Amino acid sequence: MRRFVVLVSVFVATLVNGGSAARELGVRLDGEPGTLNAITDVAGVQVGHTTLIEGEEVRTGVTAILPRGRKNHEPVFAAVHVFNGNGEMTGTHWIAESGFLEGPVMLTNTHSIGAVSEGVIAWSLKNWSAPISLPVVAETWDGLLNDINGLHVRPVHAAAALDAAAGGAVAEGNVGGGTGNRAFDFKAGIGTSSRVVEIGGVRYTVGVLVQANFGKRPQLTVAGVRVGRELTDLLPEIHLPPAGEGSLISVVATDAPLLPHQLARLAKRVPLGMARTGATSLNSSGDFAIAFSTWTIPQDADSKLRAAVFIDNAQLDPVLGAVVEATEEAILNSILAAETMSGRAGSTIHALPHERLRKAIGR
Repeated sequence: MRRFVVLVSVFVATLVNGGSAARELGVRLDGEPGTLNAITDVAGVQVGHTTLIEGEEVRTGVTAILPRGRKNHEPVFAAVHVFNGNGEMTGTHWIAESGFLEGPVMLTNTHSIGAVSEGVIAWSLKNWSAPISLPVVAETWDGLLNDINGLHVRPVHAAAALDAAAGGAVAEGNVGGGTGNRAFDFKAGIGTSSRVVEIGGVRYTVGVLVQANFGKRPQLTVAGVRVGRELTDLLPEIHLPPAGEGSLISVVATDAPLLPHQLARLAKRVPLGMARTGATSLNSSGDFAIAFSTWTIPQDADSKLRAAVFIDNAQLDPVLGAVVEATEEAILNSILAAETMSGRAGSTIHALPHERLRKAIGR
């Protein structure tokens, strides 16, 4: 039987920075972040990772995002947006039909969707006494560093990520579903950020978590500076056949009272944050976004009706802008929190050098 090194997020202390990697470098970004600058600033949201590293071949994992945490599986309003469809996010047809997300959002590699889906179903039966029959599982292709055809992610690894889910600071970089990823030809992975906005005297939080695996080096833009054109060395050392670009999977959470059609508008703003980092969404990039609201919809016990409270469309601008800002920063954090990694066939993807980035921005 194979033995894996399984790292759960709470134990990866060196990578837990609460979405602060870009800010620690002095990168000036728009908007007011939440306390942790993470998707978990939205009350109730929990995140867990299972990271699989074995020998030279295995560099992959699973990330779980639970809208109301492990103990509460009440559905939340949700919507999905597909910007470029060269990828997969399962369970989206029912979200479009019903307007609800009924379980966790899971992130993994392209060939492990089935195993993760099976793991979610088994875990929900055990912990919620009811199956999540249409799990939401999204993917990015990590085959440059990971033996993706080896199918190393198993259902038990999805369950481990769900069991590890917690609030608080979120591990970023080479963890979970983003373990073997790269972006703009630098090492990347999981990143997160948040923004706090005020509407009508009430403060709301918007959080974004990304699994980043996209972009060409010359495109890379940080705080408006085309740094990718200057950082032309440290390109990936790949000893495998050429591969296309990967994908960007984005999860948007908010505690603002929004209906599904309004959440669709939030999901559609994710590509604008992606564009701020210089990306154009290339042909082989699968760019998917899911947005949900943790606002609790009250229901009279004696009635079959629910009265939904929601923000007027004319007041949505701060929330829409927050998605763009948090997406940009989450992508940058996914890169800046990542470390150089070698893997399959001796291939290596380098980390973005922080001091050189700082100097490039300063110039």
